[in-house]
Amino acid sequence: MSQRLKLIVAYDGARFAGWQSQSHRNTIQDHIERAFERVAGERVRVHGAGRTDAGVHALAQCAHVDVVEKSLSAARWTGALNALLPPTIRVLRCHYVSKRFHACHSAKGKVYRYTIWSAPVLPPFKYGRVWHVTAPLDFEVLKGAANHFVGTHDFAGFAANRGKPENSTVRTICSVQVRRHGPCLTIEFDGDGFLYKMVRLIVGSLVRCALGKSSVEEVTDRLASGRIGQARFAARAEGLFLVRVRY
Repeated sequence: MSQRLKLIVAYDGARFAGWQSQSHRNTIQDHIERAFERVAGERVRVHGAGRTDAGVHALAQCAHVDVVEKSLSAARWTGALNALLPPTIRVLRCHYVSKRFHACHSAKGKVYRYTIWSAPVLPPFKYGRVWHVTAPLDFEVLKGAANHFVGTHDFAGFAANRGKPENSTVRTICSVQVRRHGPCLTIEFDGDGFLYKMVRLIVGSLVRCALGKSSVEEVTDRLASGRIGQARFAARAEGLFLVRVRY
């Protein structure tokens, strides 16, 4: 018999090769699974709500794992795992849930935030957390272009190939919030799901518009066509944060 443990995990993705386990064993999933193995004395599989890419951060990634019944309390699991994990990966909280819950399949949507620092000089404490764009950005153009992504679209033109075809490239973005505070610009996407590098490719296209390197019409034409097209550019990974998973 086992119990299902739900975890909320935050991490600085700079030194890791993304979420999903790989042969070199330097991913978020690998580190968490090793910590569980050391505590439980047996190998377990950690299931995440989604796969963040190398260099991408998370404020509240969700995962679940099945552990032996009558093992540690949820609070003790939090402390035990954090004692073994690198300091740039933290289990914020965990609790036992029904076996009907699945971190990935039960998810209704996700919120991602992308941060840009638009100024000639990047403060050192922002390094690795933002995309530093030194050239002036037209904020109104960027904000206007971002609005076109709200709704249900075929996002094939804003997705990268992960190695196997997607069942569908249609996704719904419920909202895109663009905010500016001095040189700091944030773009927050709330959607029912995201394709591989989708947010980074969207942000890359928005910045190209804001720099005058492409037109809003080019972006909307690609979105309407559902085709890859030309001049695709992905924003840097370090500016992207998974904010939360909706259930």
